[in-house]
Amino acid sequence: MSNVGLIIEERAADIGNFMVGRLLPFKQKRTVGPFAFIDHMGPAELKDYQNLDVAPHPHIGLSTLTYLFDGAVRHRDSMGSDIVIEPGAVNWMTAGKGVVHSERTPEYLRTTDKSLHGIQIWVALPKELEDMEPSFTHIESSALPEWEEDGLKFKLIAGEVMGKKSAVPVHSKLYLIEIKSDNGGKVKIGSELFGESGLYILEGKISDGGFTYEEKHMLIAKDTKLCEFEMAENTVVYLFGGEPFSEERFIYWNFVSSSREKIEEAKQKWLDQTFPKVPGETEFVPLPPQNPRIRLK
Repeated sequence: MSNVGLIIEERAADIGNFMVGRLLPFKQKRTVGPFAFIDHMGPAELKDYQNLDVAPHPHIGLSTLTYLFDGAVRHRDSMGSDIVIEPGAVNWMTAGKGVVHSERTPEYLRTTDKSLHGIQIWVALPKELEDMEPSFTHIESSALPEWEEDGLKFKLIAGEVMGKKSAVPVHSKLYLIEIKSDNGGKVKIGSELFGESGLYILEGKISDGGFTYEEKHMLIAKDTKLCEFEMAENTVVYLFGGEPFSEERFIYWNFVSSSREKIEEAKQKWLDQTFPKVPGETEFVPLPPQNPRIRLK
């Protein structure tokens, strides 16, 4: 019998001048553990005149995680961070009480053909940390644990699990694991996991309980402890999850909070342009005129 309780297919979403495949939130499953939002960026081939340009925009109540498979993105924020992220590294920005950042193609790539491919994730903060001071950490690929088991290649991108701990400074119990198979193999690690679990198939396919699932789909486990599946050749998956929060969460645009009032305050602050500024940036993304509030459980 399959342990898959829900299948989520990527849905196209526009983030300005770039299309992404949205996975979370989903109508039937708003969060997986503390993971509140997941976008698959690309793969995209951009011409010399095409660039990623996401102007300054605000966040509260969450941490963002950016992980690239191909290409490069320049991150600038209101704390003064200015860094180019490349494949294998992690950008981890904790918004806390409020931060503003932009994401653009770096200068050295803006007049040449380029590729862009990666994932962006929001992780909700525990209620007691929602108003913490913002922070930013860039973690190089060499600081992420990598190992092999039964012919499969593992990398722990964030969190602590399977006796390994990532250098990403997370704020709750969670895990984000990359698993690659060149020749296929069986994953049987449910006893190591906790909370809720999701599996995103980036490339290839997996089998579970007599069913086969293909790329660009996210699978939500019925029981994390029964997490066991077969990977086909040339398959890449991302296994993620963790302990869910006891309080419900709300999301509006780029804001996540356990408090409706804090979201309303953040909306007004952005309309009034009283959030901190990104040094060197004058543009900003306007607050959407109609963006329904979504309750996250």
